[in-house]
Amino acid sequence: MSDAPLRDIVRADLPELVAIRHDLHRHPELGYEEERTSGVVQRELKAAGVAFRAGVARTGVVAHLPATERTDRPAVALRADMDALPIVEASGRPYASCRPGVMHACGHDGHTTILIGVARALSRVPRRPNPVTLLFQPAEEGGAGGERMCDEGALLGDEGGGVGPRVGSVFGLHGWPQLPLGVVATRPGPLLAATDDFVVKVRGVGGHAAFPHLARDPVVAAAHVVTALQSIASRSTSPLDSVVCTVGKIAGGSANNVIPPEVELVGTVRTLRAETRRMARERFFTLAEATAAAFGCRAEIDWQDGYPATVNDAALTERFFAVARDGLGAERVAVAPEPVMGGEDFSYYGRHVPACFYMLGLLAPGADPAAVPLLHQPEFDFNDDAIATGVEMMCRLALAE
Repeated sequence: MSDAPLRDIVRADLPELVAIRHDLHRHPELGYEEERTSGVVQRELKAAGVAFRAGVARTGVVAHLPATERTDRPAVALRADMDALPIVEASGRPYASCRPGVMHACGHDGHTTILIGVARALSRVPRRPNPVTLLFQPAEEGGAGGERMCDEGALLGDEGGGVGPRVGSVFGLHGWPQLPLGVVATRPGPLLAATDDFVVKVRGVGGHAAFPHLARDPVVAAAHVVTALQSIASRSTSPLDSVVCTVGKIAGGSANNVIPPEVELVGTVRTLRAETRRMARERFFTLAEATAAAFGCRAEIDWQDGYPATVNDAALTERFFAVARDGLGAERVAVAPEPVMGGEDFSYYGRHVPACFYMLGLLAPGADPAAVPLLHQPEFDFNDDAIATGVEMMCRLALAE
């Protein structure tokens, strides 16, 4: 279809979509608790005449729009996440969260609104050459809702736990505060990191601070463990590869003159390549255990495998770039120069079908990218002016032949 009809449809919907986004922002829900949000999605799908199945991955919704002509093509899937974060909002917006300690600090209210807008727009276009599946998923923020959606058959169509034919490819987006408004960006290959978490308990023997020789000080041992772990990046990884090993929390002790019996280290390891991920885990255990032992202590490690890296399928990413440049104009399409070490459970979809994840610019004209609130900050708010681009881009990806 030509640019004008699609853009006219999206433009006409914008006031209602902005109102939906503000309503979702005002009523945020944590992972697997998105009952109200799921209800809003279902209400809007019913109003648009779009078939759906609710209750997938507890609160998720899988919707489907058939092609307008006979085709044996698999469905093109578009995904949005619905959950919020346990953060106290400080945006000052009139539609700020009414739930103390919970807010949409990652823009999932915007993502959900965009996919609602896609459902409304695609239900009114005169021609859909591809069957289209819409994935409204719960619990991206640590709950692996994407994995659960896949496990429960959301990509399998009527034969599994979804609707319509099987999914053949999937696209997802994320609002990006430092990317200019109206611009979309991605890259082939690794885009976001694998995210593994750890808790290390360094156990020693406590004692009086005046007699350290009679104790086995876990504070000193833990300090050396933190330092040793940094060698995973500096000495065990190629300078052309990427590893992040961050200890974000150290807890131990109760008084200035007491050596405690244990110290706890909590943190995360981020990698982009499967082989680097395996190496980092192996080196982590070796360094933590051996360093603690060198100080007469013991390291007990609780390692939690997190999301795998989000890796964009090369051919599907080229398709994204072609569709984006044709529809938005080359000046509004960028190649991300390097991956980002944040994580995303969109990665699970890419384990089943070719997948492409991209960034949607939120940075208002004239705004300083170094000064705007970032994702997961209490001042963050999704930019309503990005909704139209998000809806249009998702529609174009669904309609591309």
